[in-house]
Amino acid sequence: MTRSTTLTLAEYAASTSVERIPEEVRERAKQVILDEMASAHFGRAQPAGTLAAQYVAGMAGPPEARVLGTGLRASAPLAALANGTAGHADEIDGAHVVGGHPGATLVHAAVAMAERQSATGGELLNAVVLGYDIGVRLIEACGGLFGVKERHHLNSDFLHAVAASVASSRLMGLAPERYCHAMALATFQANGLCALFQEKRHISKAFCNGQYAMAGVSAALMAATGFEGCDDVLGDPHGLFDAWGADGAAEATTRALGTDFAVMGANFKFLRAGYPIHAPVEAALTLVARHAIDTETISAVEVGMPARALRVVDDRRMRNICVQDMLAVALLCGGLPLSESRFPAMLDDPDFAPLRARIRVLVNPLLEAQAPNGRGAVVTITTRDGRKVSEQVDHPRGHSARGGVTWDELAAKWRDAAPEQDVGSWIVGARKLDDLEHVGRLSSLFTKQP
Repeated sequence: MTRSTTLTLAEYAASTSVERIPEEVRERAKQVILDEMASAHFGRAQPAGTLAAQYVAGMAGPPEARVLGTGLRASAPLAALANGTAGHADEIDGAHVVGGHPGATLVHAAVAMAERQSATGGELLNAVVLGYDIGVRLIEACGGLFGVKERHHLNSDFLHAVAASVASSRLMGLAPERYCHAMALATFQANGLCALFQEKRHISKAFCNGQYAMAGVSAALMAATGFEGCDDVLGDPHGLFDAWGADGAAEATTRALGTDFAVMGANFKFLRAGYPIHAPVEAALTLVARHAIDTETISAVEVGMPARALRVVDDRRMRNICVQDMLAVALLCGGLPLSESRFPAMLDDPDFAPLRARIRVLVNPLLEAQAPNGRGAVVTITTRDGRKVSEQVDHPRGHSARGGVTWDELAAKWRDAAPEQDVGSWIVGARKLDDLEHVGRLSSLFTKQP
């Protein structure tokens, strides 16, 4: 096999180990793994999470990995499907500075395969860090989240299926040429037209992350069995770079591997809402608290955002990715507690529709110039007595540019979201992950809800 970008990635992946990962990167990866597993446990009760578990329960297969939030076990690919779907079922899972929701695919693919392989916690950590490094670089190589969406009408998270196949291959200890075949085989199983964002109930939007997780696990298993794909699915004619790549795609895919760890760009959510909504809610609630604004006195709310972020959340049919809906609820209720879902009950509140109608969303020229792919916002509230106050949030709470999160903040998040659960055991298990002899001991903490 001649050297190619695909083989370069494969050889790098096969050489990785947890011992080569800096301490701060391991710590961030542990937090990501905890947050994504908790998100799947939490999301199991949502429509997409419930449907995924029901689907998997009806399928035959060896009991290789847990379906989080249930008492079920399933084959590794099906567990990855169910957990990846539940993980993104309610917009509480993490995001990334490059965009999208890598954890909902990569963590659940890696955990399912790690359980199948009886892998150690250190091996899981290495696989997750590796998956982020490959997936995020592939998205960058294809022009970023918005580039993939605007040029190809695709949800860029599908590229994490390729990364999940690499992470799964590492957990299986495959030879580099098998990684290459797994990457090719993953492309047959992953897609995602952006029309999916037009649905109402956040079901296929969640399912696609589960499908990408299953694709990565399945591709590695197929490659191990002897299935083949083209040797260089990235660089061959009509391959991934020809189809979706931007200028300099090959260089972007391999740049700074082993020194620049993409998982450090992981962002954590503290609201059950699409990520571009977080900064507007934080800014608005800051203004209300600082200036003692009574919601009844608000005459107008102006939300300024970069154009691309605006298009993601402006007047969407899915309420938890609609900035007008979620901001109106936050103002009326004084926040968005993780343990409460306000819809559809909020629709019967007589104050909801009038306040929602007073929220106007527009492009902010300064944010558009400084951070066109960012998640910042400027909120201006005008009251009936003529007062006008503004607040800018460049990066919402939990964003990597604000330092990410502490373990105490993660513990508080999940105690708020799931007060009935033993969150303390989740935190202890995740923090000791690199000493864990079997990943199943961690996943066993995320079993059937009481």
